Amino acid sequence: MTDTKTSTRARVGPLLRRAAEAEAAMWRSLYVWARRRPLPLGPGDEPFGYLGVVKPILGIFIGLSAVEIPIFDVVVTHVVPWRPARWIVLGLGIWGLLWMIGLYASMTIHPHVVGDRGLRVRLSSGIDIWIPWTDVEALRKRYRSLPSSRSVQVEQEGDRRVVSIAVGSQTSIDVLLRRPLSFDLPKGGSAPTNELRLYADDPDGLLRSARGTPADTVSR
Repeated sequence: MTDTKTSTRARVGPLLRRAAEAEAAMWRSLYVWARRRPLPLGPGDEPFGYLGVVKPILGIFIGLSAVEIPIFDVVVTHVVPWRPARWIVLGLGIWGLLWMIGLYASMTIHPHVVGDRGLRVRLSSGIDIWIPWTDVEALRKRYRSLPSSRSVQVEQEGDRRVVSIAVGSQTSIDVLLRRPLSFDLPKGGSAPTNELRLYADDPDGLLRSARGTPADTVSR
């Protein structure tokens, strides 16, 4: 019985910790985005967003969340006799609206970055992968639709391991690596990976920006 409780705590503990970290990161992103400060970029760095493919969907959810707040407030006020219920529902509605705006903010202030030394692949505040140009064999534009809606997807293609950082179940750039690399992912480090795929709204612009690197790693 003790072993079962210990095993349960071992599984639940990391999940709760990741949830708390994600919640804190969302509020930080909302705060930074609301202040409208420029992105912190180094000399020669160029940002590339990935929000475009999901922006309409996020806009719809944010709009629906805003409309639902007064509707549920009226319904609960006139139907539920327990007065605190109104404030509970109102608080949850406002939290949900701010959470959706925070998700939008997090994806806005954490773009991919092409720099002189390498490529920084990001997704919201949860994924931040740095790849030096010396480890990149080629960058290729290729749109792919993935079967799953998960943000991180791992595939085995023969003896090659591929990690996809997807947005809206899509990727648009393949990063072929000179040697297998391991990446820090939300659920733990990945096994040695031969190729990383990511989504960028402007893949052509990202490729053009990467052409000026000393390693001359870009191919089409």
